[in-house]
Amino acid sequence: MTTRSTDPLAGVVSATPAGGRLVFVPSRILQFGVALGGSAMVPLWMASPLLLPMLVIALLTDSGLLWAIVWVGLGLTTLAVIGLALALTFTVSATMVRWIEFRHQGNAKRCVIARCLRSSIVAAADLQRVVVVEQLRLGRRKSLKVVLHTRGGTVECEPGFNAPMSQVDSEALLTWLTSQLRSDGVAVEYQAQIDRHFSCPGEWWTRSHLAALWHVPVGAVDELAVRHGVRSYRYTSRSMAMYSPAKTVTVYDPDRAYEIAEELREEHTTNPGSDGTQNPRP
Repeated sequence: MTTRSTDPLAGVVSATPAGGRLVFVPSRILQFGVALGGSAMVPLWMASPLLLPMLVIALLTDSGLLWAIVWVGLGLTTLAVIGLALALTFTVSATMVRWIEFRHQGNAKRCVIARCLRSSIVAAADLQRVVVVEQLRLGRRKSLKVVLHTRGGTVECEPGFNAPMSQVDSEALLTWLTSQLRSDGVAVEYQAQIDRHFSCPGEWWTRSHLAALWHVPVGAVDELAVRHGVRSYRYTSRSMAMYSPAKTVTVYDPDRAYEIAEELREEHTTNPGSDGTQNPRP
């Protein structure tokens, strides 16, 4: 019987003879396959609504003009597939970062940035800061990337298709990056980018959801929500509209609720004996 790994960075971080490696794209073949598959599907998806009806009509009428139009359309679609495939292949190979590795070289450290077909080296002294950027919507992660800010510009490292990096714990990743760069004085930061576009009320969170998120009683949710400026919305759900049209449900903005959860967690870490309902962070 196999046991599941408890390492939050399993499959993402590995030790190498020279240092530590952080993997974003586990398989080049899979990544190129996804790019080539997308390059074939997009033109076909766009051309099919026009070509398929014309092909059916051409088969029924045996019109030479329609057949010529169909063949021209197929030719243009093929050229679009080839062009898009070349463009995506070049983009993946030239810009996508497979992994970064922090290597020790004497008393100095350097960062090796490996892309699909080439690699480059940045001295740790040239790293100004490293930022872990987490994009959130409705309190859930949409994407995660690591941005290296160097004296020559920025390098964005994003997870590949179905890569373990996309599911890694952000706090564990911050801890690992800090351990790699602390001795060189490189700042490691966390940045949350929240999509605040209004969504349908059915996607917002109820009192019980917020109570579980904030680790407080359900009765304390309203007070905390008002105190911290969490937007609320009252509406009648579709399931109740027919039978109980007067019954409404109060839901809360999950993005702001997620921020408050982080603040309360930090407060409890700093003051273990404090209660979020009695001494919330302003």
